Amino acid sequence: MNRKNGKGIPDLNNSGRLPVHFRYFKKNTYSYSALIPVLPNVDFVKSPAPGIMIYSFFTNQKEIVFEEIVNAHASGISSFFIAGGPHPSGAPADTLNFFDAVVIGEGEETLPELISQIQNNYRNGIDLKSGFEKITGIAFKDNSGAVIVTPKRSPVTLDSYPCFSPNNIWRPLEISRGCPHRCKFCQTPQLFGHKMRHRSVSEIVKYAAYYDDLRFISSNAFAYGSGGVSPKPEKVKELLSALSKLENKRIFFGTFPSEVRPEFVTEEMIDIVKTYCANVSLSIGAQSGSDAVLNEIGRGHTAEDVYAAAELCFANDIVPIVDFIVGLPSELEEDQ
Repeated sequence: MNRKNGKGIPDLNNSGRLPVHFRYFKKNTYSYSALIPVLPNVDFVKSPAPGIMIYSFFTNQKEIVFEEIVNAHASGISSFFIAGGPHPSGAPADTLNFFDAVVIGEGEETLPELISQIQNNYRNGIDLKSGFEKITGIAFKDNSGAVIVTPKRSPVTLDSYPCFSPNNIWRPLEISRGCPHRCKFCQTPQLFGHKMRHRSVSEIVKYAAYYDDLRFISSNAFAYGSGGVSPKPEKVKELLSALSKLENKRIFFGTFPSEVRPEFVTEEMIDIVKTYCANVSLSIGAQSGSDAVLNEIGRGHTAEDVYAAAELCFANDIVPIVDFIVGLPSELEEDQ
């Protein structure tokens, strides 16, 4: 590919526009499901194809992805490669050794703007990266090879974007984004911001119609409607009550793929779950049983909070499924 002006990329459909492709990975369908509504003409491929290639991947996938990009160039495949998701957002300079541009954080606004700029540059026969410095929320290398990271983009309003396209429902209902806590092991605040944002009850109910079993995506399901520091049970009750009015739906709240923080597990919250939900278990994020480790990683709760949450579950015939991370950098043998 001629990276200077993009003339090495063929116009396959004689439309004056480059075809746009998502690189399909089974593990990354949550990301694609969120982005399909803002890129309705995108298609899916299982290997690089000419045009604009979009990837979303985790750190443990990066070696496979990077090797694929190298092989694509060696094979003469002419593509403009865009990366987003956890690893590219957290390590844009590393990613730009292989990709042409990185979308940092949320993609609903940034990705369509970036692709539009590329398409305009292509039609005008100019450098495909022309104007990139004006797009917030991206990283790229200029013609000298220097890494340019543009200013951070403001978080999106969730209700402004669909949960998914009805033709591509690959993920549970995303009800919240962001987290006010600063756990050292977690990238959520860097990806989605330190303030929790919530989809409205009416929007959640609208998209719930497409499911039989209702499961949710949130950094802390019991924080729905709140700032994420302390619970607002009335907001959780409002949501679950509205969902319970839908016919033939089973509600699973505070279970995988979301979890709840232990200090949010209260008698009132347990009562709400037992009233409206089908789950008989609760996923609780403990991360460590050592107060020293919890303090070191900035978790924001104590080991006693975890014990109290588990005891509340047992007392109400709910199975606590407690998550731990073993082998944190500061962890000693006595902590284990």
